[in-house]
Amino acid sequence: MNPRVDFYFTKAKKWQEELGQLRTIVLDCQLTEELKWGCPCYTFEKHNIVLLHVFKEYCALLFFKGALLKDPNGILVQQTENVQAARQIRFTTIQEIIELKSILQAYIYEAVEVEEAGLTVELKKTAEFAIPEEFQQKLDETPALKTAFEALTPGWQRGYLLHFSAPKQAKTRVSRIEKSMQDILDGKGLTD
Repeated sequence: MNPRVDFYFTKAKKWQEELGQLRTIVLDCQLTEELKWGCPCYTFEKHNIVLLHVFKEYCALLFFKGALLKDPNGILVQQTENVQAARQIRFTTIQEIIELKSILQAYIYEAVEVEEAGLTVELKKTAEFAIPEEFQQKLDETPALKTAFEALTPGWQRGYLLHFSAPKQAKTRVSRIEKSMQDILDGKGLTD
């Protein structure tokens, strides 16, 4: 157990017992406990394997390369349609975790095997993401914006495209685009 991570287990009042049980299960698999993104992250030879995190309605064990796991029990969940590699197993009671202990350990060991084998999730290319019509119009009107956008990392490009595409109303999409134009021109990502 890494003392730097202890705070996470005491601050999560609602899921404290469930997180403690998950922590024990993961550590029994001989992974290293670290603090990443403000959450307990478990690694094997410095490679991320699983992460514990809490939500309002559930706590979860997130597998970084969950899309590559076999999932014979059908318990892995894709958080949103835009998540490509990670998969979660969600819990709402301590009893669920206790009943799934051996299955969870099998999934964790499989995730370590995936990492040892050097397998990677084939991610969609940025060009495969739809460009909202409103953003395409701005790119066509402003060559400097197009050049700046193309100079961004693929991840930053995807972040902007998903952010711009999310709203249902055109005026909201336009507003998001206009608010982000200067950051794109400055070579910044969506959250910089």
